[in-house]
Amino acid sequence: MTPLYVGALQLGAYATARLPGPRRAELLRTHSTNVANLRAGRWGTLATSAVFVEAPLPAAYGAALLATLGTAEARWGAGRAAAVFAAGHVGASLLVYAGLRARPGGPVAAAPPPSGAPGGARGATAHAVDVGASYGSYATLGALAACLPHRGARVAVTGGLLALGAIPVVRRGRTFTDAGHLTALALGVAMGAARRAVRGRFSAGERKGARRGASTTPVREWAVGAGASAARGWARPERGGIASQRGVV
Repeated sequence: MTPLYVGALQLGAYATARLPGPRRAELLRTHSTNVANLRAGRWGTLATSAVFVEAPLPAAYGAALLATLGTAEARWGAGRAAAVFAAGHVGASLLVYAGLRARPGGPVAAAPPPSGAPGGARGATAHAVDVGASYGSYATLGALAACLPHRGARVAVTGGLLALGAIPVVRRGRTFTDAGHLTALALGVAMGAARRAVRGRFSAGERKGARRGASTTPVREWAVGAGASAARGWARPERGGIASQRGVV
């Protein structure tokens, strides 16, 4: 599934790159999870924004995307990996949208702002192009880090990723997509930690069940053996007597 998705992203990027500039910008803006679209009720952009990118993927980014999503698919299966990706993409998009709506002054517009957007920088942000696989891939990366088996490595990698994600957010020229990347990463870490906790509970329950089974098995074997012995003794004649259900006669 992962190679098909990344390949579709790349082919779509090459196809849209051949469109005239205004037509391409309008297409990408139509499928963006920006404030203007979500405020107008175009909730379908939460899905379609993940299958468009602004430009063909650079080789390094494409390889990193393949490695991240491919590792998640190999470890969790295609369904669970897709669920983590979708939850991170949709969750981060909605949280960023809520933050932009709640902030009176509006954030700094993403550069370069779309031409002709009304309302200055705030209007440019509301109508900005916001497409791509980055939110979902950041969430997947965070979930993978939080699922590392070794506690020391898990803490170090998770903390390092969150620190790297926070650096663009605290700088002066931050954009709303920087906040979205950090949000998606945090959502992924939370999903990975929840998955690890659930698996740990199930494993602990299985271990307890195994211990209970091991402790009761000898008792059951003894009871069965005792019953069999009693039955054999009951059926055995005693010193020339005749066995009956009421005893030896």
